[in-house]
Amino acid sequence: MPNHTPQSPSQSSPVYETLERWVRHSIQGMLQSVLEEELKDFLGRESYSREQTLDGRPGRRNGHGKERRLGLSCGTIVVRRPRVRDTNEPFESKILPLFARNSQEVSNLLPELYLHGLAKGDFELALRGLLGDSAPLSRNSIDRLRAKWSFEMKAWSKASLADETIVYLWADGIYVKAGLEKEKAALLVIIGANIHGDKKLLAVSSGYRESKESWLEVLLDLDRRGMKAPKLCVADGLASFWAALAEVWPTASEQRCWNHKMVNVLDRLPRKLQAAGKEMLREIVYAPSREKAEAGRDAFLAKFSKEHPKATDTLNRDWERMVAFYDFPSTHWKHLRTTNIIESPFASARLRTAAAKRFRNVEKATVLLWKLLLVAEKRFRKLNDPEKLVAVWQGQRFVNGEPVPTPIPTVEVTR
Repeated sequence: MPNHTPQSPSQSSPVYETLERWVRHSIQGMLQSVLEEELKDFLGRESYSREQTLDGRPGRRNGHGKERRLGLSCGTIVVRRPRVRDTNEPFESKILPLFARNSQEVSNLLPELYLHGLAKGDFELALRGLLGDSAPLSRNSIDRLRAKWSFEMKAWSKASLADETIVYLWADGIYVKAGLEKEKAALLVIIGANIHGDKKLLAVSSGYRESKESWLEVLLDLDRRGMKAPKLCVADGLASFWAALAEVWPTASEQRCWNHKMVNVLDRLPRKLQAAGKEMLREIVYAPSREKAEAGRDAFLAKFSKEHPKATDTLNRDWERMVAFYDFPSTHWKHLRTTNIIESPFASARLRTAAAKRFRNVEKATVLLWKLLLVAEKRFRKLNDPEKLVAVWQGQRFVNGEPVPTPIPTVEVTR
């Protein structure tokens, strides 16, 4: 009877390593075969045939170039690029560009490794461990990559947004540590949701979070790139952002982030009352209607206003901006109450940048964290019930999350 006893880790490791080697060897053979097929297509005949093709194309095979190491997500493989001579144009592989060293998957992995707090020295060691000791990396690889990202970011920040219909917009300022910077700098980040429910990174710019001028510059740039006014903007309580928004897109509705509001309110309550206060605030935030949210607010004011007026004043301040989300579909409320869409991708990055002054200046931090967000964008979840975004964009009114029937205009008949 066969033995189905599970293998111990020590027994299974050699099997796993053997399987990895087999996978790399198979990929290497397949890639080499594809290169040979590319050459055959380029010459229009079998690689070693000296006959010209019917269309008169010259050229013949001329052995192989030097071994090339290519980093893949499963390890490092070695291939040799076929060479030709007597051709009108050089042979260049489409799957293995002339200067390729790493696959796109590996390139996308690099900012992920930064996200986990790897300093430059650790970075190379981590890639060696991931790709093997023969991984095609020099000590300057990351510097060259960062320069490439800087160029890519400049092109990205100038791309037209005229074809994007952005229904909702989230804005937040994320502080970063920059070793040589004396001023308190922030990354001003804007993410939007288009009419299909896809979340898109729209802007990453260094500036000053408390400055109206910084936010105005970011919003005006989006406007110049062809972006139309969104229907709702979500941000924290900084007056600078709301003042800038009013100048650029005055028709957009305004929703303040409830996470920031709750933190501000609870900070003004004594520690022993914060648990009770937090429970009451959560009932307000998740109330099924504007009226019930206001009833919850009034209950909070009645309980705490006498002894803790700073907490109740903070809750009541700017109230209309706290409940704007009720004028939009209820299935979208979970996305519209907070700026979590921006906060979540930065949660780990903020811890790392606070722990080590890895960034010598804000510009380098901006490029790196832009790349980080761009990688994270691929994993952004679509908005719930995206079909309703068309109705929102077309001006459909909602009350407490439900659509309001549009009245049919009456036509007076004259006699």
